[in-house]
Amino acid sequence: MIELFFVTCLIAEPDRCSNHSLLFEEQNGLFTCMLQGQSELVRWVQTHPTEQVREWKCRYADRNETPI
Repeated sequence: MIELFFVTCLIAEPDRCSNHSLLFEEQNGLFTCMLQGQSELVRWVQTHPTEQVREWKCRYADRNETPI
């Protein structure tokens, strides 16, 4: 699986941030995640209007990476 990993912060309290992820089928690959990632993030922000995306990246979901 490919993970769209992103960090959001509250607009009113920019120091209050949290990690999130959305999963893509691995057959679509990292390239597809990078192409579709921004659209997915726009949809996410539209349903969470009090938050803004600070950072995002595409990665393999099974890797144990430290959060941004």
